Amino acid sequence: QVQLVQSGGGSVQSGGSLRLSCVLSGYMYRTGCMGWLRQAPGKEREGVVCTDTDGRIRFGDFVKGRFTISQDNTTNTLYLQMSSLKPEDTAMYYCVADSNRYCGGNFPNYDYKYWGQGTQVTISS
Repeated sequence: QVQLVQSGGGSVQSGGSLRLSCVLSGYMYRTGCMGWLRQAPGKEREGVVCTDTDGRIRFGDFVKGRFTISQDNTTNTLYLQMSSLKPEDTAMYYCVADSNRYCGGNFPNYDYKYWGQGTQVTISS
């Protein structure tokens, strides 16, 4: 059974940093993509970042160099390091994966096969 288990997140003040983690279990990440989406109440889903096994990395336009992504292939863990956080970054963040999708421009709207449980990120001003 494939699972994405998220950790991290929480509440920080504007300008602060947070790191999210996502452990993929149940299959080896050899094809497709992994990434992070977010959704705030009353707003549309946004694509934070997508990374795929062809080497593509796409960030949402709103990231503007504030976030970085990294992977530990030995533990199948994907990390999202977020810095210079703003109140508008407040949202539920979801780790996603799909073995048959790659990071195209429409990655925020993909129907991902696997989802993490979600992690709340709250940024206060």
